[in-house]
Amino acid sequence: MKETVQQVWKKRPIIISGPCSAETEEQVLETATRLAKTGKVDMLRAGIWKPRTRPGSFEGIGTKGLPWMQQAKKITGLPVTVEVATAKQVEDALTFDVDVLWIGARTTVNPFSVQEVADALRGVDVPVLIKNPINPDLELWTGAVERVAKAGIKQIGLIHRGFSSYGNTEYRNAPMWHLAIEMKRRNPELLMINDPSHISGRRDILLDVAQKAIDLDMDGLIIESHIDPDKAWSDAKQQITPEKLGEMIGAITWRREDVNSDEYHAALEKLRQQINHLDDELMQILGQRMKVAEKIGEYKKNNNITILQTNRWNEILERAFQKGEKLNLSKEFITKYFDAVHMESINHQNKIMNS
Repeated sequence: MKETVQQVWKKRPIIISGPCSAETEEQVLETATRLAKTGKVDMLRAGIWKPRTRPGSFEGIGTKGLPWMQQAKKITGLPVTVEVATAKQVEDALTFDVDVLWIGARTTVNPFSVQEVADALRGVDVPVLIKNPINPDLELWTGAVERVAKAGIKQIGLIHRGFSSYGNTEYRNAPMWHLAIEMKRRNPELLMINDPSHISGRRDILLDVAQKAIDLDMDGLIIESHIDPDKAWSDAKQQITPEKLGEMIGAITWRREDVNSDEYHAALEKLRQQINHLDDELMQILGQRMKVAEKIGEYKKNNNITILQTNRWNEILERAFQKGEKLNLSKEFITKYFDAVHMESINHQNKIMNS
């Protein structure tokens, strides 16, 4: 029995899959058919218009690919979703009965573009997914949600696809999980799904990223799938076959947010109280550290010394790395922690220096 878009929207987890780009009618229909056969997919996706970094890359098949998506829906019974970035694209997608629209990361970053899409959606009853902006800015992401909501769209979901960041080498787009978690905390009523394809940028870590997303209580996944990934016209390295997609979904450990057990809740509450006490102690210690930083600021002021001293900062970090290794703390965590503490210390010292 075919499920309505509303039924699919409420499913947890919700799995969306399909090719990065619609290339030919045969490719779209075969991918859709094979994905449906896995029994693991709730909605089909495909890029019709592809915003590329540089001209000359494949920028999507355009409107002529929409009837292919319409046919894929008819054959499989699965709803379809495509990315839109302009009012004309919204109009064309709705003309061909696209069930769910999504706003891409390159659009979310531009409030003018989001507003154009939002204006085109006024009076339309269609679910909209909004990807995080390319740059790590929660206010831009929030602003996009607000613009679409003000257009009267009732069903809005979020897609966490990672962020561009300086120095990132492991991922195509750094996940920055803390930002996704914060966005979910701010908007607990909104569906949030993870896009491991764009975070990973390659097949070998897709499952690891997907599993972490599910462990963090994401509501589902959107994963790119192609009948012949290595020959895909865009993003070939991050796509997998429909059969591999089915295997990957089957390999994920699907966890529950809660369990009906008094023993579990009592044990968890005890551990949470320990965390609360440790957090209180950490705050006290950090407060003491800042008082010492202020005293250092006074000495520097009296002796006309600059606030930042690179050698000392390197010494602090190296010492922390050595201790952190024994405590099983990653260098990434230590660096982020000490960066935050160091900036707070600089701010305290700066107030002293300029008082």
